[in-house]
Amino acid sequence: MATLKEQYDNELKGALQKQLGVTNVMDIPRIEKIVLNMGLGDAVQNPKIVEKAAQELTLIAGQKAVVTKAKKSIATFKLRAGMPIGARVTLRKERMYDFLSKLINIALPRVRDFRGVSPKGFDGKGNFSMGVTEHIIFPEIDYDKIDQIRGLNVTIVTSAKNDENARALLDALGMPFRKK
Repeated sequence: MATLKEQYDNELKGALQKQLGVTNVMDIPRIEKIVLNMGLGDAVQNPKIVEKAAQELTLIAGQKAVVTKAKKSIATFKLRAGMPIGARVTLRKERMYDFLSKLINIALPRVRDFRGVSPKGFDGKGNFSMGVTEHIIFPEIDYDKIDQIRGLNVTIVTSAKNDENARALLDALGMPFRKK
């Protein structure tokens, strides 16, 4: 079976060029990076939560997660600047395509009552963001070893200049968008 990258290079590029009416090969939309982010508000009371979440995010992404720290102090939330507050991973090249394939073919079908991804996640500049409410949909996470179910944000950054081209790219790659 061909990987998603090989499929994009061999089949989808030509189809997208015809569909979008693009004359220059460099104007065909492509995925530049995928960013996974886990914000952990509970980490203020228990800083060990961040370490566990970073380990789980590393398992999901296949790349070491970076612990993010608070930039400002917020007294209302008992948050101080420099406290660990989340974890994130930026995927590029082969790992990016591997993750996207795993998300589309394995993880999203495991979501309960899944009817498709909302097409409202585009930002107007060709990037798509979506939230995953339960990180246990990924096969790497062992349900018995987790202490808490967490959500994560997935941002897909494309080279498309507008939302229509980005939507066409993600449709071609197999993203299951909800029908309107």
